[in-house]
Amino acid sequence: MITWPLFADQFYNERLVVDVLKIGVAVGMKEYEMKHEDRPLIHGIDIERAVNCVMGGGEEAETMRKRARELGKMAKSAVMEDGSSHTELTRLISELLLLTGKLTQQ
Repeated sequence: MITWPLFADQFYNERLVVDVLKIGVAVGMKEYEMKHEDRPLIHGIDIERAVNCVMGGGEEAETMRKRARELGKMAKSAVMEDGSSHTELTRLISELLLLTGKLTQQ
């Protein structure tokens, strides 16, 4: 994944993808700039470097792709029945229904 944050939480998301999950390369702004004219120019060579890093045949690119596949499998298993996300969402819905009186406690 190539990240190019512009505002708000996109900078935090970039840090997650690049530094924590290690499945991306940062391109673009490093700090938020309110005015468009104050935003730094991103050069084509920087974009080319990022694309080559992610799409290339090197060890770094393969490591990122492998990690992304692993995270994808984890995400898919989380939303399957009995997966962690499915289970927690089901618990939340049950709790909300219980609080609204539409479900009796079992």
